[in-house]
Amino acid sequence: MATVTSTKRSPADEQPGVDHGQRRKIVVENLLGDIFRGRLKAGERLIIRSLAERFQMSPTPIREALVALEGIGIVDIAPNCGAVVRRVTATDVKEVCQVRRALECAAVKLACGNIAPLELEELADQFRRRGQNIRTVQRRNGAVRKAIDQARALDSRLHDLIADSCGNRFLSRELARMKLLFRTFRDAAWDRREDRPELLRLPEEAREHLAIVEALLANDASAAARAMARHIRSGVKYWSRGLPTQT
Repeated sequence: MATVTSTKRSPADEQPGVDHGQRRKIVVENLLGDIFRGRLKAGERLIIRSLAERFQMSPTPIREALVALEGIGIVDIAPNCGAVVRRVTATDVKEVCQVRRALECAAVKLACGNIAPLELEELADQFRRRGQNIRTVQRRNGAVRKAIDQARALDSRLHDLIADSCGNRFLSRELARMKLLFRTFRDAAWDRREDRPELLRLPEEAREHLAIVEALLANDASAAARAMARHIRSGVKYWSRGLPTQT
């Protein structure tokens, strides 16, 4: 079993203004990114002392970050040995998406009627334009990264708005707990596909988001939940493609 003693330094290292909770989040985000981008392999050990040196933090937020990663099924904690990276498979992605679908569909139903129409109309306009710009993106390679970043930002904005507007603090809290995992899957998948000539997922995803927003504008909770379910199901195959090759 390999042992991690040093990995790439985090850009968030040595930020004295970062509070305890933010430090834990920084560790979780960076380790998730390392795992899903293949920089940390299944079976590698995550040693608290080494991670504390990497992130320039005390051991406490490191331990809490590893507990959080264990809670979402990404590492296994071994007594007195730190943690071990789990192998993440396409089945794991499918099961994560099943959980996400249940949470997000419940949230969008509850959020229906609680979001300002002007905000929804602005989002609808953004998604319509994202769906129409694919030809320009395909012709101009320099626009690919910008288009992906815009798509990510809009995706996060919509899902955060729904979670914040659902009126159920327990559901909102659970979505917040899981969203780092959801978004790391998403971002890793896009990063591995960025150099491909086809970016059909961009307009496809924009149409899926638009259907959710239009259902919310119509105050149709059932239609919003159906649109959300379709959106999450269609993302499974893309997220699975983003998994690192296991050796």
